[in-house]
Amino acid sequence: MSYFETRGLAVGYNGQVLIHDIDISIEKGKILTLIGPNGAGKSTILKSITRHLQKLGGEVSIGGRDVYRWAAREMARQVAVVLTDRIRPELMTSGEVVAAGRYPYTNALGRLTAADREIVRQSLERVHALELEDRDFSTLSDGQRQRVMLARALCQEPEVIVLDEPTAYLDIRHKIELLDILREMAREKGITVVMSLHEIDLATKISDYLICVKGDAIDRFGPPEEIFAPETIDRLYGIRHGSYNLLFGSVELTRPAGPPEVFVTAGAGYGIPCYRALQKHQIPFATGILFENDVDRQVAGELSEHVVLTPAFEPIGADACRAAEDLLVRTKAVIDAGTPAGTLNRPNRDLLDFARARGISVYPGWKEYLRTLS
Repeated sequence: MSYFETRGLAVGYNGQVLIHDIDISIEKGKILTLIGPNGAGKSTILKSITRHLQKLGGEVSIGGRDVYRWAAREMARQVAVVLTDRIRPELMTSGEVVAAGRYPYTNALGRLTAADREIVRQSLERVHALELEDRDFSTLSDGQRQRVMLARALCQEPEVIVLDEPTAYLDIRHKIELLDILREMAREKGITVVMSLHEIDLATKISDYLICVKGDAIDRFGPPEEIFAPETIDRLYGIRHGSYNLLFGSVELTRPAGPPEVFVTAGAGYGIPCYRALQKHQIPFATGILFENDVDRQVAGELSEHVVLTPAFEPIGADACRAAEDLLVRTKAVIDAGTPAGTLNRPNRDLLDFARARGISVYPGWKEYLRTLS
């Protein structure tokens, strides 16, 4: 059953619509992530959802109720917001910033009860920021501020939490911890999470639904496994040089140009570090013989035009061997990536003997080869 919805939502500035016909429908306790290039309008959508920016059309509803009809106090109880806009609380400690999340629940005097203070402490502890409680907020690093602001959102005990680039300024450890917290909130407490992220790999791992924002309308909406394809990412971000590997969640830079200078015997993941090292030094290469389901194939295909493939679960055939030999004799050297030899891939070891017999140098790794170039 749908819990968070937008219908025909239009957003923009100064009365000018930038994105229109935004239709979203997700269940309670799910995580929705907006992705897209800088300036696509992700923050504008989030601010319009939270009423920080007036919507220009359509509806936003939570639990079947129009949020634009809620009183400010009700909005503060139901929706917690962590935006990228820098806040500058004067002479406030981190604990006081977090405690502000309890004010929608306090009396007219705004006094915190013992129970409120315990929720403040637990919220800081949950984001590993308890040691920051008595620190002046203005003295904190960007990453520390982000954790404190998340603690304030947790302190509100909301039904929906909206975050704009919550992993910004965080190191890898705290990115993982933050996303773990959000997942726990969604699964165990039924909190619906709506956020934007730049890291596509993180978005695919944590999100139940993704929205691809580009142009004046939503490009795609749905579960990550349904909407993600290489062409989707290329179109969304306008990638013309390099590529994004969906399987590994990694960016591969532009492949080296020109005929292959070296041949890499690889397989079973042993070739990937070699391929990337050669790309870094802009050395074009050929590689093989790889089974069609080999993990090396993913990166090899991104970084080289010359990849010799063979059907999976079958012995390497004569045609693949000849194709590899034809490429190998046109290179200056061969790099053995170190893939263990077995019954099926024995011809790859034979390629090394083939190269030696023709006076082509064979190197036991990419580091050894690169040393000869320095």
